[in-house]
Amino acid sequence: MPKMTPSEAMAEVLVQEGVTHVSGILGSAYMDLLDLFPTAGINFISVRHEQTAGHMEDAYCRISGKAGVVIGQNGPGITNYATSVATANMAHTPMVIISPSAGSGSIGWDGFQECDTWNLFKPITRASLRVPHPSRAADVLRTAFRSAYALHGPVLVDIPRDYFYGEVNEEILEPSQYRVAPGGIGNPEQFKKAVEVLKGAKNPVIVAGQAVVSTNCVGTVKALAEHLAAPVACSYLHNDAFPADHPLWCGPIGYMGSHAAMRLMEQADVILAIGSRLSYFGTLPQDGINYFPKSAKIVQIDINPLNLAKTHPITVGLCADAADASAELYKQLREAMPKKDITAVANKIKEELAIWHKEIDEIANEPVMEGRMHPRKALEVVGQFVYDNDAIVTTDIGNTSSTANSYLRFRNPKRDIATLTFGNTGFAYQAALGAQLACPDKPVVSIAGDGAWGMSLFEVPTACQFNLPVIATVYNNGAWCAEKKNQVDFYNNRFVGADIWSKSYAKIAEAMGADGYTVNTQADLKNALETACKNRRPAVIEVMTDGTRLAPPFRRDALALPTRYLPKYEKLDKKYFPK
Repeated sequence: MPKMTPSEAMAEVLVQEGVTHVSGILGSAYMDLLDLFPTAGINFISVRHEQTAGHMEDAYCRISGKAGVVIGQNGPGITNYATSVATANMAHTPMVIISPSAGSGSIGWDGFQECDTWNLFKPITRASLRVPHPSRAADVLRTAFRSAYALHGPVLVDIPRDYFYGEVNEEILEPSQYRVAPGGIGNPEQFKKAVEVLKGAKNPVIVAGQAVVSTNCVGTVKALAEHLAAPVACSYLHNDAFPADHPLWCGPIGYMGSHAAMRLMEQADVILAIGSRLSYFGTLPQDGINYFPKSAKIVQIDINPLNLAKTHPITVGLCADAADASAELYKQLREAMPKKDITAVANKIKEELAIWHKEIDEIANEPVMEGRMHPRKALEVVGQFVYDNDAIVTTDIGNTSSTANSYLRFRNPKRDIATLTFGNTGFAYQAALGAQLACPDKPVVSIAGDGAWGMSLFEVPTACQFNLPVIATVYNNGAWCAEKKNQVDFYNNRFVGADIWSKSYAKIAEAMGADGYTVNTQADLKNALETACKNRRPAVIEVMTDGTRLAPPFRRDALALPTRYLPKYEKLDKKYFPK
């Protein structure tokens, strides 16, 4: 075996894994490894905050299918990754975090920048690994990639900063020698049960989840839907899991989702969930529609056995890869039953979609303050631009970003990148940079309110430095509007901490080197989007929206009218105010 340093051995693992870039912020702890990157053919993407690097690599992996890699200074550099790693963990995104720690001879002495990140990251990763000796550096890094792909999530590699140095004898291995491609159909007997359930369905509905996108099996899901004459709903915040131009598409479920999809699911006698864990929040009743009927039989496909029946009792569980299981299920269904005519179902979907579109159009036409747009009117334009240009869109959390669930439609998968159920603000723009890295020639649009934008605007120079022409749409409504809605509904319009102020986000962007636009009409927004797309430069479009036009409560399940007992607070109780 050839002689090399641990840094060289780790660099070669990255090369063999096809890693072309690593993201983070320069730090002395890993400088010996960093010095090898240019010769190894690995670019270093230097960001302004480590959280951004994590969100970038999350989005990069969701689109490219290749595990993202981040690195940082021991202690505070690594702790800054916590939020983005937790987001990737909830999103089932493979990622490797190379985490230097204090020198092996000083661990436990509370030295400079010492922190037990190994234990800190255990709850928010699929595995937290430790390099026990310099000779194991490459082996542990290989194990990290194997675990990240097999367990569908981030993996931390803790390495004392002095373990990058020294001499080791290491064999350079190809990935095929230490990990295998995922796949498989699981228990074949379960498919017979699933086929029997689906054969007997009078009103089947398919829920297409994240794994339909990540395993590239949209085509098989289309074939299944057409064979069963089943409407297809996209799971919460995975609007790209089924093409919106297909006659069996009925839209996304979940908060601010399609009432058409929910009403059709409400009538279902069988639900086929493909590559979805049917998350708790993503399946809560919305707008008075309890769309997961208890009488419906559920056939669920998920590669993780712990996700089967996690939130809803199932009739049949297929613990299998979404693509392989869908193909096998389609094969057996073709043998067991004739293809149904989709005409009546497609007409029903068309009717339900028309009703839903009328409902949201009525809301979008509510009066607004002078010089401001209704946020839904802005999202109509952005949604149409994304659809027409086959663009990638990233969404944050918050009032406007969540409302986008009603307006984002796609013809192709790997276009919808959302913060998902970890729900942290600041995600959209940071993820958009990673999406642009993965698809440099495709338009990428981020959607964020002004609150979330305040957690991301410092990365505009990063976009300029690395020529990432992301189009950021920033909705200036002057408030944390999702929380403001709670203060309206539950705290009698007592606004504490809700207001946000900025003179001009567009001018801030220009000062940082990007193109800035300020718009307050649909025509100007459309023109700004088209101009930014044509110019292919980092752009920030500040959309002046009416902050009084608020969406329904986001956490309707977790809030209640307040009760006060101490005399000094009694007057705050809502019951003391006139109706």
